[in-house]
Amino acid sequence: MNFQKNLKVVPLSSALDGKQTCLYFSASWCRPCRNFAPHLLHLYHSLRSSSSANPQFEVVFVSSDRDDLSFSTHFNSMPWLAVPFDPDLHSRIRQHCRVDRIPSLVPLINIGPDYVGEDAVQLVEDYGVDAFPFDGERRRELKALDDARRRGGVIGDLLRSGDRNFVVFRDGSKVPITQLIGKTVGLYFSARWSPPCRAFTASLAEAYLELARTETAEFEVVFVSTDRDEEEFAESLSGMPWPAIPYHDRTRNDLSRIFQVNVLPTLVVIGADQGELSTDGRAMVAAYGAAAYPFTEAREAELEAGLKREGEGLPKLVRDTRHAHTLRLDMIKAYVCDSCMGKGRFWAFSCADCDFDLHPACLVTSEESI
Repeated sequence: MNFQKNLKVVPLSSALDGKQTCLYFSASWCRPCRNFAPHLLHLYHSLRSSSSANPQFEVVFVSSDRDDLSFSTHFNSMPWLAVPFDPDLHSRIRQHCRVDRIPSLVPLINIGPDYVGEDAVQLVEDYGVDAFPFDGERRRELKALDDARRRGGVIGDLLRSGDRNFVVFRDGSKVPITQLIGKTVGLYFSARWSPPCRAFTASLAEAYLELARTETAEFEVVFVSTDRDEEEFAESLSGMPWPAIPYHDRTRNDLSRIFQVNVLPTLVVIGADQGELSTDGRAMVAAYGAAAYPFTEAREAELEAGLKREGEGLPKLVRDTRHAHTLRLDMIKAYVCDSCMGKGRFWAFSCADCDFDLHPACLVTSEESI
């Protein structure tokens, strides 16, 4: 077989001999392919420039375009080789490589009966040049490195990237990452487009500002954006009193992968002694607010035990002199007291017949229980 490069024929023997080769399955009409192309271009140029005069890495484009003109136009933007446009041949190659979606980047390896490795698109998106040579051993090495960073929970190692040793506030000011060492840090994974994120941001900000007013709490939040573009990122950060990792910094993607974030919002809490405390800080803040600090399992157990003791000391049924119906002791996540109009959380005396809730401390009764 011959390949094409810049629409010229290149013999197979000279094109791939002794090189780590990947088959790149793509099409001009495919939006995910267009999104992946910059990652592959960066990888290709980085590996080729770091190699010797005879680069040991090559990519071969296998088109899923619908016609020769689309193939040629798409291929003109690529610096690597291509299988000549032949839909039947391309179909056989896709079938042999078990490609059921595009883009796909399939390494050709020197072991196994079919010389085909696992699709490397996600690997390249996650790790960039570090993904090379895309084999099982490298995948295990990278996973082990992620696991070590997650277990270690060293905030400087997690947040620092290259020459960047700071995080940024919404006004553009910077805070050195060294100032976060010794604090409990919440890594807040969120996005403007997500309604649950917008709702939780308000709850987190309330807890954050309450803790900021105390002299004993050493707590900081760092926003890790999953917004779709920089404009959305700026909108998200405009409503946050804490700093963020810059939008164009790869660390955002790395942290999402390291902590296996697949639900938004997520609050990962890193302890002051440099260790992961919780990947479910969101639940603790939603349940207990600032009282959850420092977000340890011990603190959560303490709060739960305190609530249990408080409930055991309250009557189950009461009558308030200002209300016609019997009130029942209830556990409510959040409510507004109809007496003092203040916000309430957890225990309340509630009416089953109408929308009426009371703080236990606001109860006015001549008979404590029924």
